[in-house]
Amino acid sequence: MNAGAEISPGQKEQTARQVAGALEAFLAEHPAAVLLEDGRPLFDMRTAKYTVGSEHGRCSLHMWDEERNLVRRVVDAAPRKASLRLSTMRFGQTKPQMLELVADKDRRTPSTRESTRLRYMRRLEKALLREFPDWNPDGFRTSMDLEKSFGPAYARGVQVKGTQAWAVIGVNKEETQATVDGVMTPGILWLAQCREGAGGRRLFQGLRVIVPKAMEALTLSRLAWLNPAVAKWELYVFDEEADELASREAGDFGNLVTRLLHAPNEESALERFGDAAKKVLGLVPQGMRGVVEMRVRSGGEMAFLIHGLEFARARMGYAGQGFNRVEEITFGAGANETPLTEENETELRELVERLFARRSAMGSTRDVLYRMAPERWLESVLRRNVEPIDAGLDPAHVYTQVPAFAAADRGMLDLLGVTADGRLAVIELKAEEDLHLALQGLDYWVRVRAHHLENPDPVTGLGEFQRNGYFGGVRLAASAPRLFLVAPALRIHPATETVLRYFSPRVEWTLVAIDERWRQEIKVVWKKRSSDGARGVYGGEV
Repeated sequence: MNAGAEISPGQKEQTARQVAGALEAFLAEHPAAVLLEDGRPLFDMRTAKYTVGSEHGRCSLHMWDEERNLVRRVVDAAPRKASLRLSTMRFGQTKPQMLELVADKDRRTPSTRESTRLRYMRRLEKALLREFPDWNPDGFRTSMDLEKSFGPAYARGVQVKGTQAWAVIGVNKEETQATVDGVMTPGILWLAQCREGAGGRRLFQGLRVIVPKAMEALTLSRLAWLNPAVAKWELYVFDEEADELASREAGDFGNLVTRLLHAPNEESALERFGDAAKKVLGLVPQGMRGVVEMRVRSGGEMAFLIHGLEFARARMGYAGQGFNRVEEITFGAGANETPLTEENETELRELVERLFARRSAMGSTRDVLYRMAPERWLESVLRRNVEPIDAGLDPAHVYTQVPAFAAADRGMLDLLGVTADGRLAVIELKAEEDLHLALQGLDYWVRVRAHHLENPDPVTGLGEFQRNGYFGGVRLAASAPRLFLVAPALRIHPATETVLRYFSPRVEWTLVAIDERWRQEIKVVWKKRSSDGARGVYGGEV
């Protein structure tokens, strides 16, 4: 253990394997853990990926998500109640830093969460009765039903008037924004179950969704793209302080406030970072240099990736107070980047060698480096060969992580392409089972459609994508994009097709199931399309 990493009286110095074992055990036991620094969340393990290594007598921790990378040596792991305190070192530094893994971002006790949800459910029933005095609330519950994909965060029930009924789902203000944003998927599934279980005794007109005040933006944008011919859709915000429900119409929300960043000049950036590329590739095992992806992030930054996982970045900056441009190579990104220096080059070379040795298409499925960032791996495979998804996709124009911003939400499109007839193609990828695949794909589709169709240049007629340097030389069709939802066949959640049946016919979608061995080769197992006529809904229509 390094000097400076304190050991409490009676505590034995931990070996690298013991530290790594404590880390892996905690993360395996607490899949919703959050990594904190000075009390501030750095990574949410529900979306982040990680790897833990104990080679050469040192425990290394690498965490990664859409926003940042973190690479640390962990010299001590001290368990606390529902947390794990980590004494860590940056490469090339001797002063330890403390990080903390906590079991859940929501640090309320289970009993507190449960009582909050029960109180909300009772208040919701009373508010519904006041707002709809002719409709009786019935069967409200917050119980978990894993078989039907219902979690305890959502209160669900029905409103009944004679043989008429509405399915209702609500979520309280103490839940996270991500939980609130996720309400539509279980809402649609709840409506489908209510219709199926009614057996003709009740006619369910549609779904009423209740979300907290000021947390409705994403739900409202989704509501506009569900099919009004198969169900009615109503959204209400619940002011829990005032005990008041207020309706929200799609027209109240307007267009998503989004913007695109200009596409960087790839050719000039690759030339600018030629020396940096040579230096980074010098740290990579010779036989693996051909698989390194060099991705231009902006005019002043270039990233280096192995099977979709970024491991280094080069950027241009300014020296001191002057205007001389200097080139810097870092491992990691944002606040957790580690500059490459002569002192730490050997350690970083070893890190890269471990990464490349274990992150291989023929690697062990039990290896955390093999399993890390599977969607980015899938993205990198398809970016090189997108045609198996649809023969009409143009392999010369495939963009990844096109940034778009909607209010406080930042969305990163997985892949954005174009078909031979000029239709834009939004390709949403999931390597693991995800209940929200369909609606997350819809979110990206809505953004692309808005950028392409809603603000054409009055002189040239070009949409925002081409004005920002994307799809050069392509004549884009003046029609809505196509939506492709791609996932391994055994990882497509059973609920996905149910949700897709309720999409508006204005959304042209294709669900693509690929072979589980996609790391070696992309093979399509089956496809289902919105035009296949599989739009029936459970238990009758409105």
